[in-house]
Amino acid sequence: MTAASLKEKRVRDLARMAKQSGVRGWHAMRKDQLINALVQRATSAQSLHGSDIQAEAPKLKVARNDSSKDETKPTTLQKKQKFSKTQKPRAVQKKTARTNSKQEYLTVERAAVIKRIKDTQAQQAREKSLVTDPEPSQKRNPIRNRAVLMVRGPHWLHAFWEITTHSVQRVKAAMGAEWHAAKPVLRVLEAIGEKGETPTERICREIEIHGGVKNWFIDVRKSMACRVEIGYKTRCGDFHKLCRSNQVSAAPVSRGDSLDIHWKDIEPDGSKIFSLSGGYSTDSDSEEVRELFQERLRRPLGPPKANSTAQSDVDTNIPKKGFPLEVEAELLVFGSTEQGAYLSIQGEPVDVANDGSFRIRLEMPNRRQVIPIYGQSASGLEQQTVVLAVERNTRLMEPIPTSEADAAER
Repeated sequence: MTAASLKEKRVRDLARMAKQSGVRGWHAMRKDQLINALVQRATSAQSLHGSDIQAEAPKLKVARNDSSKDETKPTTLQKKQKFSKTQKPRAVQKKTARTNSKQEYLTVERAAVIKRIKDTQAQQAREKSLVTDPEPSQKRNPIRNRAVLMVRGPHWLHAFWEITTHSVQRVKAAMGAEWHAAKPVLRVLEAIGEKGETPTERICREIEIHGGVKNWFIDVRKSMACRVEIGYKTRCGDFHKLCRSNQVSAAPVSRGDSLDIHWKDIEPDGSKIFSLSGGYSTDSDSEEVRELFQERLRRPLGPPKANSTAQSDVDTNIPKKGFPLEVEAELLVFGSTEQGAYLSIQGEPVDVANDGSFRIRLEMPNRRQVIPIYGQSASGLEQQTVVLAVERNTRLMEPIPTSEADAAER
């Protein structure tokens, strides 16, 4: 700011600058007085600024010396910062590790809970679904719903049914939200009316059934004409029918309930049912089971008892060769693949049925063997190999007398 530059300004501008610079009495001054006052104010300000710079110069020098020392030796603050930089990640890592382990535990626990829920839901779905599997002789799913009711005695009825997937899906769609609380039910309908009249039916019983079966035995207390219906019953009492059976008349009680009639049905599988009933167990109750089965089937079950007369008839001079018992084994390999696929087992081609199933019998020698099963898709674009490892270990034990064997079992 110079006097020449201030002369070019107007008095109004000079008065404003004097006011801003803190010049006293600026409002009574003329232009020349304002210029002189502003020049003096600028000169005094420059001199004051120069003295401040000279006073700060030694401080800057000292600061430079301190900075040179700091470059060689870290300060306490830098040490703390360095310590915090090295230690903070470790704490963060520990915290992160704990968080990760907790998250992994929660993930595993959540997966286990989800698996249990899915298993429970799958079990409930299987028990609720009345869709029946095909008969082994048919090898195909049922194409229509049907129910058959048969008389098995004066006190028993036998219900058999086949239900398709489409019919269950149709009922499920018709029930809507009520499906979730519905239960599969078998209804027994009693026919009421005299001969020659149109009979009316009333609900005699409602039996809650479950999926996975297609046979049900119904106990009856009196002789009556009846039929059954199978379907789903909602919580509010609505019944959605899937199939309806024929009408039967239960056998009169006067004919009796002979055990021999029922035992004829199990005679072909008597030995198997006897085993499943605990006939070969070591309990004392098994003897009663054996006596009942032998009385009704009229033949012995289980191993024969030792005969002392037969043992006395054996010539003692003939050397004992042991009890002859030869055992052979075969391996049955079966499975399924796509229709038209090529299959070979141990290098030999295997016939594949129209439904993709296959079955073959193989020799099973007394050793370990590895059986490669090679398959190729009908298109010839994919191959699959399955290796089946089996082992047969047959040992012939020394024969022992029956009395010693019985003592060993005891």
